[in-house]
Amino acid sequence: MKRIGIIGGGGYTAGELLRILVHHPEVEIAFVESGSQSGKAITEVHSDLVGETELTFTGSAGTALGDVDAIFLCMGHGKSRGWVEAHRPRQSQLVVDLSTDYRIDESWVYGLPEINREAITTAKRIANPGCFATAIQLALLPLAAAGLAEGEVHVNGITGSTGAGQSPSPTTHFSWRNANVSVYKPFGHQHLAEIGRSAGQVGRTATENIHFLPVRGPFARGILVTCYLDTDRSETELRQIFRDFYHGAAFTHVTDDTINLKQVVNTNKGLVQVEKHGDKVLVTSAIDNLLKGASGQAVQNMNLALGLPEDLGLRLKASMF
Repeated sequence: MKRIGIIGGGGYTAGELLRILVHHPEVEIAFVESGSQSGKAITEVHSDLVGETELTFTGSAGTALGDVDAIFLCMGHGKSRGWVEAHRPRQSQLVVDLSTDYRIDESWVYGLPEINREAITTAKRIANPGCFATAIQLALLPLAAAGLAEGEVHVNGITGSTGAGQSPSPTTHFSWRNANVSVYKPFGHQHLAEIGRSAGQVGRTATENIHFLPVRGPFARGILVTCYLDTDRSETELRQIFRDFYHGAAFTHVTDDTINLKQVVNTNKGLVQVEKHGDKVLVTSAIDNLLKGASGQAVQNMNLALGLPEDLGLRLKASMF
């Protein structure tokens, strides 16, 4: 049984981690630390866990920090690095960071199993990918690896409001978000850096020309991405490139049918569809931003790094209704 600690337990990603880990057959949750929720029952904040756990939040992990096999960092962006430097977890302890802090740090393994599975199995420091970055990379990386993404790449993605985190802001309030759509951070989204790094890792020599338009959607969770570029390859060839790239992937599946968010919400799946339109290939991908885009992928990385079956505790089911 692996003992697990969570730092920053009050937000959406920590809530999803808990939803998975309280039923994980090889995990015992040692502590859930939250400075803002200290002393409260977990279920006071994550009410979907009523009947699932009797844990309470602690204000500090204290000596328990040294008695766990893995630590998940679920704090806000920019806080993880300071926490690691202050607490210096043992090198033998697995640390999975869900923030942006280490995603382009060469001393941490980038936790996208579709390209880094072997490195993850021996890693002790894992930077979990961003949600938009995961969805975009699932659509783009097979093309990059085949040498087909050296020119301009056009990406559009729409995300649910939970992607912005639990702290309220003018663009996450229900009255603003409901029945509304808006573009934000056009061509300058923070996830472009990690996408570019991974594209280079699989063989893309171009360092620019990935044009990304992120869109806020009027729903709570899920990401749907469309990616297109010019190519002379046939649809049959392109679909085979994707099937070969994701052969053996535990959660990423290539389909010829039109995909939608309800197929992936509340699951750790990534779905990818490939079409040819004239001289352009159109790739659509879909994930749940809180699961394959965050906490589900973090558990997938934990499983790999701790020598557990990759899909353990993660066979979550979608519902079309």
